[in-house]
Amino acid sequence: MKSKFILFVLLMLTGIFSQSASAKVYLVSVGISDYPGKANDLTLAKADADTIDWLYRRNANAVSAKLVNSNATRANIISTMERVYSQARPDDMVILFFSGHGYKGGFVAHDGALSYKQIRKAMSKSRSKHKMIFADACFSGNLRSNNKPGNRNNNSELDAAKKSNVLLFLSSRDNEISFERIGMRNGIFTQYLQRGLRGHADTNADRIITAKELFNYVSKGVKQASGNDQHPVMWGKFSDDMPLMRW
Repeated sequence: MKSKFILFVLLMLTGIFSQSASAKVYLVSVGISDYPGKANDLTLAKADADTIDWLYRRNANAVSAKLVNSNATRANIISTMERVYSQARPDDMVILFFSGHGYKGGFVAHDGALSYKQIRKAMSKSRSKHKMIFADACFSGNLRSNNKPGNRNNNSELDAAKKSNVLLFLSSRDNEISFERIGMRNGIFTQYLQRGLRGHADTNADRIITAKELFNYVSKGVKQASGNDQHPVMWGKFSDDMPLMRW
């Protein structure tokens, strides 16, 4: 009887492990270097999206779609998110990566402002229980709450964000810019993000990069590279051991 119970437990654990290991990631990667006109152009945002898309396409459990420059309109970003994320099952993860201009409350698509509320609404249509935003954008830390002075919807917007179970990993605090420098292949945040996801953040060498491992690695690297002028922020309802990449 005892041996049968042990066998049952082992079978259950095997099933749980197999289900977890087979979970997929559905990524939409957005990068805008070429905004209308010349005054607002960036150097590395498109390259950031290219890098993150390239990285996930090398993972057998990932599905990736990319929008860059003039294709990264508000309508295209939302429709692509809804199309890609609709494929996700409850145990899968959906991710939005955005590199470009940010403002206090959202991102700047090629044709104008894209609010966090619009992004969250698109993500809410997915069955996935695990949702994440990587953002390499100035003032992105303010996505954590729509806390503009005098805004009566502060609490309701913040409560809605918490209930949405979206993990935010943002390149800078709400009063900071996110650095990109000539001669670099990617912005500082994306540079350390892709290194961490490729395995540099895997401190226990189990081929799984967790939220805590990734934050610790990226935060340390970005602060050092920026001379302590840029501080990544991770915020949301999640476990430190939440897996963000499996190899």
